[in-house]
Amino acid sequence: MKPILLQGHERSITQIKYNREGDLLFSVAKDTVTNVWYSVNGERLGTYNGHTGAVWCVDCDWDTKNVLTGSADNSCRLWDCETGKQLALLHTNSAVRTCGFDFSGNIIMFSTDKQMGYQCYLNFFDLRDPQQIEDNQPYLSIPCSDHKITSAVWGPLGEFVIAGHENGEFNQFSAKSGEILKKAKEHTKQINDIQTSVDLTMFISASKDNTAKLFDSTSLDHIKTFKTERPVNSAAISPIMEHVVMGGGQEAMEVTTTSTRIGKFEARFFHAAYEEEFGRVKGHFGPINCVAFHPDGKSYSSGGEDGYVRIHYFDPQYFDFELEA
Repeated sequence: MKPILLQGHERSITQIKYNREGDLLFSVAKDTVTNVWYSVNGERLGTYNGHTGAVWCVDCDWDTKNVLTGSADNSCRLWDCETGKQLALLHTNSAVRTCGFDFSGNIIMFSTDKQMGYQCYLNFFDLRDPQQIEDNQPYLSIPCSDHKITSAVWGPLGEFVIAGHENGEFNQFSAKSGEILKKAKEHTKQINDIQTSVDLTMFISASKDNTAKLFDSTSLDHIKTFKTERPVNSAAISPIMEHVVMGGGQEAMEVTTTSTRIGKFEARFFHAAYEEEFGRVKGHFGPINCVAFHPDGKSYSSGGEDGYVRIHYFDPQYFDFELEA
């Protein structure tokens, strides 16, 4: 099957996200635009316009009512998914790097960068309280003075946030008290991406240390490691198969100094239990910055440094595939 190519960004893609049903795909890039697409045919449904800097992160709530975006223009914005209207604008002191809704869609979290003399903060807002939004006052703000947060996701039941830091460390921050519940350090370099399994019991982390690792969400126990020869920018867990997909590649600035073959911009598939690589998908003209499985597990998408999002549908053979142990 030929992939569907989505052309809606002028600069490199920073994150892609499916909604829960998987009929919509959101993409953000370094060009201030947030796009939403029909995932079935790649038609662009609309854009959310308002940011004035690179958009680093996007999330959509459980019933696809609201969309959350965080940007380098020092703001986190809430949008009405259907109309594209901006519902809330939260100003920050530095760029917003990660953002997310908890499973109720009522609480949002976002983390800011450590830059221009400002600390990295993890902020929590309750959308049911309009006063918090008006006053731009989160009900909980956790300073992370040592190492900034580079990726963060909500844990099961919305009780805590799992944050990955630039030194390779994980922290579980309680969404009620703000205290650190658990810590783990399995990576040696920066964590680029964290994505959870469908039931939120596990998460996979992608790191600059050339590996992706699978963890238990609650205990932070390290379960599996998937090794490559290059920095991993993103990794996702299949909702129906025991598979993970990883995307990465060299930094764009180093690509010209090595032969094209070494650049390696394929999406790579590993078996989640055996840690064996069993497939690669080529296509992007540059490192892959983000990957995501469709919630039904029948397709996956990748967004690259080349500004394209590609939707790949799996062939029927993929579902019969068994790895011989």
